[in-house]
Amino acid sequence: MVETNKTVVRYFILLAFADLHQLQNLLVFVFLLTYITCIMGNVAIIVIIRTEPSLHTVMYFFISVFSFLEIIAVTITVPKLLAYLIAGNDIISFNQCFTQMYVFISSGATECCLLVVMVYDRHLAINNPLRYSTIMTPTFCISLAISPWIIGFSISLFPVITTACLEFCGPNVIDQFFCDLAPLQNLACSDPFISSTATIIVSAFSVELPFIIIIGLYIFIIRTVSKIKSKEGKYKAFSTCLSHLIVAILFFGTATIVYGNPKGSRYDKYLVFIYTVFTPTSNPFIYTFRNRDVKKALRNSLNHLIKPNRM
Repeated sequence: MVETNKTVVRYFILLAFADLHQLQNLLVFVFLLTYITCIMGNVAIIVIIRTEPSLHTVMYFFISVFSFLEIIAVTITVPKLLAYLIAGNDIISFNQCFTQMYVFISSGATECCLLVVMVYDRHLAINNPLRYSTIMTPTFCISLAISPWIIGFSISLFPVITTACLEFCGPNVIDQFFCDLAPLQNLACSDPFISSTATIIVSAFSVELPFIIIIGLYIFIIRTVSKIKSKEGKYKAFSTCLSHLIVAILFFGTATIVYGNPKGSRYDKYLVFIYTVFTPTSNPFIYTFRNRDVKKALRNSLNHLIKPNRM
């Protein structure tokens, strides 16, 4: 028996923001500026944390890992969007499409798990300060940093593989600025029940469950912080946590809306833009540049660069 491949689609067309064609020049400027700001901001965080001894702590180590992950997540989507807006290159091959989708979904799942690790670190620092240094050993920190990557890139295989196994016989136009699960499942000629179910299950484990864990840990943190008598002590204990909570709510909120509905909607690409482009760009400012220690480290680095070398 000769097996036949019923998939006739060899490439997809990304519709992106075609409905805003009259604003194309403005979109190019906004996306390019946002992308450059995101890359430069997150690279600056990594460099400052690695070069400044005062920032060689567990919390900033996790922030640097998160910044590196943000660079990957943005780079997998925005350059292709810019190529479409500038050169009209709206075609993406079948293999490139699913590779892009896998890396994007995996990085998103990894971010969710890493956000849990980051709030767990703050939970230990605030609720178990005496045992913190003995628990957060270098080996344990590295394990906590690597685990989200393993979980994220493993669990994302299921919805991607089940979607790739669907039959695509046309149409091949994706109403999104990158390859994503729901738009591709909607284009399938075969029944996407299995792939849609896999998407919901993976979303529950990689998005909803981490968010529930984060909320639970924050309840313990807030309860402990509320018992601190001095206002300065409360502010110091909760200052980094507040930034993390803002990012977590923004990221998990949009991710839940998009991936909690496997059929998707016409507004998904605008919600996806928030956590694929806007959130990674704002994170450097929310997490660190408003932080007193980072500002001091940044000033020291700039002074070191512009200070004339003395013989």
